Amino acid sequence: MSEVVDRQLVLGLGGTVDYELRWDSAVFDRLAFEHRVRRHELTASAPIADERSLLVAVLALVAAGTGAERFVASSEVVEAFSSHFEYAVTLGGTGVRAGLVLDSLGIPSVQHLVSIDDNVRRLLPPGVSFVSSATEDTLDPHLIVQYPAGAHVRLLDGDIISPSANRLIFANDPPNREMRLAPVLSEALATAGVFLVSGFNTMQDHALLAQRLEELQRAMRALPADALVYYEDAGFYTRAFSETVRAQLLPSIDVYGMNEDELQEYLGRAVDLLDPEDVTRALDEIRAIIPVPALVVHTRHWALAVGPDAARHRAALESAVRVSATRYRLGDGFTAADAAQTATMDRHRGGEMLVAAVERAVADAVGVPAFSLDVETPTTIGLGDTFVGGFLAAHAQDGEQP
Repeated sequence: MSEVVDRQLVLGLGGTVDYELRWDSAVFDRLAFEHRVRRHELTASAPIADERSLLVAVLALVAAGTGAERFVASSEVVEAFSSHFEYAVTLGGTGVRAGLVLDSLGIPSVQHLVSIDDNVRRLLPPGVSFVSSATEDTLDPHLIVQYPAGAHVRLLDGDIISPSANRLIFANDPPNREMRLAPVLSEALATAGVFLVSGFNTMQDHALLAQRLEELQRAMRALPADALVYYEDAGFYTRAFSETVRAQLLPSIDVYGMNEDELQEYLGRAVDLLDPEDVTRALDEIRAIIPVPALVVHTRHWALAVGPDAARHRAALESAVRVSATRYRLGDGFTAADAAQTATMDRHRGGEMLVAAVERAVADAVGVPAFSLDVETPTTIGLGDTFVGGFLAAHAQDGEQP
């Protein structure tokens, strides 16, 4: 266990080892031909039990231009599919990626991990310490597929072309499904100024989820009264479990974050992200479902916060948008100077107009437009996690508390 004394940010609850595929249309063409995939078969809702069903899910989501996170039958399926491509081994999970962002900005953090192996030990920088509930080394990689706008794949009976860039996640990760909490978590929380909660979306046993939430609430009693609790939503493998998490944790959450895919999944409808009336209606609907001091929605065009405490997070929204845009254009390894350079770039005009209109229409809304970036090979994985890191960086640097 790493030292946690005097650390200001505690980030949890589970990390991952990711296989980030290099997009290669030629390989997808070959696989689609070998597996005899046709357009009418494309679906992202069927069980993913083997390489073919994983391929079908990827192609369906690429054709729709959407992001998603899906469960697969085994890690062997991930390994087999990945073997066809070039890929990088990286660290994932909202807490870990947020911690990597904070480290790039010179801000230390403490991770709560549920699994560990030599990849994690090798890739975690010295500025990121950790506590872990793992009792042995394990590796259950998450498959990350980043695809660009205009990604083109040939099927037997036609082609698909992605309308936009996005990212997909596929995994079978027992440690994250079990989400065991480290006995020393409460000790880390006793000195925390910020606590990030994420990761319950991969759990699939409702009784175990309820148990983990009770354990987490006990650990959170050690938090100082002025600590900021940030909860970041995710694509729940079992959507009903999200209601269980909210029922238990909402009273303790200061900031509740989600991306555009999660917003639309909650509402059960598409939202025109550049239509002020549609976005205003969506914000009214989602805050009725999730009543918190500050509800944050971050999208490719803008980031907005609504709620009684939203105004105090404007600087954090700006930091989050700037840092996530920096990752989008540069990928891993960016610096504070790179983020400062991003701040000089043009904003998304539609995002600017949307934010201005929503701030006029909603009394307690504050927003920041995204940047208008033309990048040949954008990084789409981890943007939400990076957003969280940038958001928390503003609180850590300013010493701001709720």
